Amino acid sequence: MHRDFQLDQWTPVCLLEDIVPDTGVCALLNGEQVAVFRVGRGEPDVFAIANYDPNAHAAVLSRGIVGSLGERVVVASPIYKQHFDLRTGECLEAPERSVASYPARVADGMVWVAA
Repeated sequence: MHRDFQLDQWTPVCLLEDIVPDTGVCALLNGEQVAVFRVGRGEPDVFAIANYDPNAHAAVLSRGIVGSLGERVVVASPIYKQHFDLRTGECLEAPERSVASYPARVADGMVWVAA
């Protein structure tokens, strides 16, 4: 679930072209590590979730494998392979271990996250 945010709390992360399609990068926003993902080519979607994997106790989600399970766009943790929904942060295998999700958008070629 998205955390509450105000419109003036959008932070520029990087240029969209700096993220390889269907991968993620890590950004430090307000003292928190946030995993930012670019999904698709052309007019891609961008997503942002907490980078900390509570199953592995490590900040690694930005290095996970992006894919889909049914209609859900997910990242598989690189350690234990749990799947996190990129829209909601829900851990599909252990919902009690879900992570925060953040609004993300692209404007003028820049990726912005409200965190």
